[in-house]
Amino acid sequence: MELSANAKINLTLDILRKREDGYHDLQMVMQSVTLADALTVAPAREAEGQAVSDLHFLPTGGKNLVQIAAAAFRQATGLGGEVDVSIQKHVPVCAGLAGGSADAAAVLTAMNRLAGAGLSPAELAKIGERVGSDVPFCVLGGTALAEGRGEVLTPLSPLPPCHIVVCKPPFSISTPQLFGRVNVRKIVRRPDTAGVIAALDAGDLAGVARRMYNVFEDVLEPRRASEISEIKAALIDCGALGASMSGSGPSVFGLFDDSDSAQAACDRLRETYRDVFLCGPAGAE
Repeated sequence: MELSANAKINLTLDILRKREDGYHDLQMVMQSVTLADALTVAPAREAEGQAVSDLHFLPTGGKNLVQIAAAAFRQATGLGGEVDVSIQKHVPVCAGLAGGSADAAAVLTAMNRLAGAGLSPAELAKIGERVGSDVPFCVLGGTALAEGRGEVLTPLSPLPPCHIVVCKPPFSISTPQLFGRVNVRKIVRRPDTAGVIAALDAGDLAGVARRMYNVFEDVLEPRRASEISEIKAALIDCGALGASMSGSGPSVFGLFDDSDSAQAACDRLRETYRDVFLCGPAGAE
């Protein structure tokens, strides 16, 4: 079975409080995009399923997130066997785009079909909670408000048609370190989450774009923050209606209502960066 695994961007990312269990309560508007990995899922040829990709450094056995997802499906349903998964990576890793979570979500969908389990997307998303915080959203896709650790999802009006330019600079950012730097009581700048939701309801792309923000941007190391700001400025200079960092970074994206401006932004950023993508919004499953 062949599937696409769509990446996501965060139109907003806010941290509300630190919980007693050590996690943080988040409030995020998340959006699937057409940038996607390509997966092939088939019954395993050996006793233990394997995960093979075109990136040599990714684990191949049970430690790969797709095999963790497959095991979670079998444990939850008692259905399905071991599977081999082949992944053609297009979504950069460690990028704040949920590439690994999207692959895991795609495997849950594939196993549901292969096993004839007949689970709803919501039931698959529930299984996905065992695998990772972004997996439930990646199962459902589209546009959603994500709360809790990211697993409490409320579907939202879709992002209006637009062009999305995504740029990943050549470094990674530690998510645990970023959370460690956050003092919720000292957060000054926050996204206008309610305003973004209202703009989505109104089909107002510019209204969404000017209200986007990611509170992680304020706790980046200075040299990383500077580069993120430079990419955002380049996107705005090329005509983006708004730009923001996705997830815990370092990927930055801009929303465009004009294809020529979006292409010009891609061309400009590709003079400096390798991982630059032109994509669009993707709908819910």
